[in-house]
Amino acid sequence: MMKSMKAGFWKADWFLGVVVFVLVLFSGGSDLLQSLERKAYDMGVQASSRAPSDKIAVIAIDDTSIANLGRWPWSRDVHAKMADLLAGAKAKVIANTVFFSEPQLDPGYDYITKLLDLAQKTAPQPQLQPGSDPSAAPVPAPAPAENPMIALLKEAEAALNTDRRLAESYAKAGNVLLPMLFTLGEPRGKPDKALPDFAQRNAIAAGKGGDVLPLPTAAVQIPIDIIGKSAAGLGHLNANPDVDGGIRTESLVLMYFDQFYPSLSMMIAARSLNLGPADIKVQLGESVTLQKLRIRTDPALQMYTYFYKDREGKPAFQVDSFYDVITGKIPASKYADKIVLIGPTAAGVGTTSVTPVSPAMAPVLTLAHSVSSILQEHFFVAPGWGWVFEKVMFLLIGAYLIVLLPRLKAGAAAGITAGILATLIAVHFILMTTQATWLQLMVPCTLLLIGHIALISKRFIVTEAAKVKSDETSAESNRMLGLAYQGQGQLDMAWDKFRQVPLSEALLDNLYNLALDFERKRQFNKAESVFRHMHAFNPKFRDLEQKLSRAKQLSETVILGGAAAAGRTNVSILGEGGAVEKPMLGRYQVEKELGKGAMGVVYLGKDPKIGRVVAIKTMALSQEFEAEELTEVKERFFREAETAGRLSHPNIVTIYDAGEEHDLCFIAMELLKGGDLVPFCKPGNLLPAEKVVAVVARAA
Repeated sequence: MMKSMKAGFWKADWFLGVVVFVLVLFSGGSDLLQSLERKAYDMGVQASSRAPSDKIAVIAIDDTSIANLGRWPWSRDVHAKMADLLAGAKAKVIANTVFFSEPQLDPGYDYITKLLDLAQKTAPQPQLQPGSDPSAAPVPAPAPAENPMIALLKEAEAALNTDRRLAESYAKAGNVLLPMLFTLGEPRGKPDKALPDFAQRNAIAAGKGGDVLPLPTAAVQIPIDIIGKSAAGLGHLNANPDVDGGIRTESLVLMYFDQFYPSLSMMIAARSLNLGPADIKVQLGESVTLQKLRIRTDPALQMYTYFYKDREGKPAFQVDSFYDVITGKIPASKYADKIVLIGPTAAGVGTTSVTPVSPAMAPVLTLAHSVSSILQEHFFVAPGWGWVFEKVMFLLIGAYLIVLLPRLKAGAAAGITAGILATLIAVHFILMTTQATWLQLMVPCTLLLIGHIALISKRFIVTEAAKVKSDETSAESNRMLGLAYQGQGQLDMAWDKFRQVPLSEALLDNLYNLALDFERKRQFNKAESVFRHMHAFNPKFRDLEQKLSRAKQLSETVILGGAAAAGRTNVSILGEGGAVEKPMLGRYQVEKELGKGAMGVVYLGKDPKIGRVVAIKTMALSQEFEAEELTEVKERFFREAETAGRLSHPNIVTIYDAGEEHDLCFIAMELLKGGDLVPFCKPGNLLPAEKVVAVVARAA
C-alpha cells in the first residue's frame, strides 16, 4: 500500500498545487505577468481622483499652429518671439521641450557675412592732414554717416542668425529651461570630453543612502552652446518605458558617468520655487528632496507619476494653441506667474507615449503631469516593505492551494477562492486610491486563479472519466437486465432498461427483437415507440422504416381499441394477409385460426418451449359485457377455467393454461383431431341414432 501511494503521488491534488506554485513562481518576473501588474496599476490610477496644479499651462505646437506658421521645424525667431511675449507677461517659468541640438543657419547667411566683411574692408580709411608730422597719431576725420549698404547687410545678417536671436531672447527672459536627452545604458570607459560649463552647472551633488544608483547613461545630447549658455537651466527629458511600453514613472535623476543630472520636471519645480540645482538633494535608493518637498521614489530614483484624468470633457491642464498665443488671440497676460510648458502635440511631430490615462500622450503633457505630481506631492509609492508583503501573500496562497484547497468541496472552495481574490483586489485599489500606495498583488491573484482552475479542472476530468466508466458499466448492466426481462416475457420492464442504454448499432438488434415481441403481443403502439426510438439513431437499419410504418398503421386499425375494430367482434388477431409477426398469447405462439364462435375465436397454438400443440380459445369479454360487469365476468371465467383444469377424464378435454392479454381472455386446451358435426345436422345426412346416443353419452 505504501509503495502504491508513493507511485501515485503525482496524481494527488496537492501535487498539482505544487506544480502550479512552482510554475507561477518562476514566471512571476515574465513580461506577461508584469504587464498584468501594470494594467492593475493603471486601473488604480484611473480609479483615484486628484486635482492638477492650476499653475501649469501648456502652449501646444498643434496642427493648427503648423498649418498657419509653416512646416516644422520653424525658424528659431518664432520661438524667440514667443519667449519675448511670455517674458513680457511675467511668466514664472518657461520650459521649451523642443531640442535645439544643431545650429539653424539660413543658406544665404554665409553670403551675407562675406558681403558685410567685404563692404567693411572697402570702406574709406582715416587720412593725414597736409603738413602734419607723419609719426604723429592720425587725427580722425569727422565720423561720416554709416554706409547704407553696410547697415543693410548688418540688418540682414542679424535676421538670418536665428540662433543668436533666440539666445538673446532667452538670456533676456532669464527663466527659460531647456531639455537635454541622455542615452540610457552602462557607459564604457570615460567620456570623450567633459560637458560644457553651461551643462555641468545643472549637475547635483551625489546623495547619501543605499548602494543603488540612478539609471546610468552613456551619452547625452545638449543644446548648442549659444542657446545652452542663455538658458536658465537644463534638465533631462528621458522617458523610461515599462515592460509593456507604457510610461508610468519619471526618472528624477540620471547618472552620467560620475555626475547626477536632474529631470526637466525637477528643474521646473525647483525654478518655480525660486530654487536651483544646489537645492535638489538626493537620498540614494529612496527619495529626492526639494526643500520641504520629499518625493519618494523606487530604488532607481524613479517617481511613480500621478496622471490626472480629464474632467467633464476638459483636459486636466489648460492647453492653448501656439498660433493663438503668438498672434495675440489669447493674451500673453494669461500666463502671468504661471509655469508655461511649450512643446509639440501635432500629429507626426515628435513621439507620443502610452500612459495610464491616455493611449497617446505628447511629451509636453507628460511633463505637465510630472511637474504637478512633484509640486503637489501627488505620486504613488511602492513601499520598501511591499516586496515582503507580496512574497508572504504568494506563499500563503501557495499553502492554500497545496494544503487546504484539495480538502475542500467544490462549493466551499469556490467561495473561499472568490473571497481571497476579492480581498486582494480590494486591498490593491483601496491602497492606491486612499494611500497612493502600490502593492504588486496580481501575481498572487494569478497564482490563486490558475491553481483553483487547474485543481477544479483536474477533478472534473477525473470525475468525468469515472462517470464514463461507470456509465459504460451501467449501460451494459441495463442491457443485460433488459435481455433478461425480455426472456421472461416482461417486455415493459425490458423496454425501460433498454432506454437507459446509449444507442449503438449493437443495441439496435436488441431493440428490434423487442419491438417484434411487442408486435406478437399485439402491443403495436409500444412496438411503434421502440421503432421510433431506433429511427432517431439510424433510420436505415434493416427494414426499420417499413416496420415503423406498419406498426403505426396496426396500432390504429387492429382490434381491441382500434378505430377499425370499433363495433366489430371476433376479429382475428392474425391480421390480414399475414402482415403481422405471429402473435403470442401468454407463452403460446398463435399459428392459425381453427374456428370462430359467437363469443370468440379458436386458434391453433404452440408452446415454443416444449413444442406442445394446443387449441387456444379466446373471448373478447370487454366487447360482450359492460364495464361494471367486466371484473365479475373475468373472475367467473378464470374460476370456471380453473375448475375445468382440475378435471381429468378420457372424454373431457384437458385444460393446460388460462390467461389474459389486454382485454382478450384465453384458454389453452388439448388439441383433438376430428371433424365438424355441422354436415351431420342436415337432413339426409344424419348420423344413426345409435351413433348419436353414443356421442351424447360420452360427452355427458
